[in-house]
Amino acid sequence: MDLFRTPQIVLFTRDIDGAVAFYNALGFEEVFRTPSNGTPIHVDLALDGYRIGLATETSTREDHGLDPTADGQRAAVILWTDDVPAGYARLIDLGAKPIKTPETWLDRLLIAWVEDPDGHLVQVVQALN
Repeated sequence: MDLFRTPQIVLFTRDIDGAVAFYNALGFEEVFRTPSNGTPIHVDLALDGYRIGLATETSTREDHGLDPTADGQRAAVILWTDDVPAGYARLIDLGAKPIKTPETWLDRLLIAWVEDPDGHLVQVVQALN
């Protein structure tokens, strides 16, 4: 028996409705929300079997006694694609802040970087032939 399973990352946010809308627009689908009515304090989204949680900075502080931060480049969401330039443009159209335009890395990948509306890094990446 494995001790751990189903890894997931949780990103802290000050604007959970905006964060949910941003990741929904990228193709993530909501799979969990609490509370189920009104403004949520936590929402899980899934894409291709990978799950991202979004938790409000306030609820994490009040409910769990932690000191989360919703500022800066604390984590990166990696999105594989067959078209980095199109993915990069789509992220910017959805309100992401451009960080690095598409560039070749390791002579085998094309990558670009943006920040989501909460400042989390999002990398779009494709394998080059």
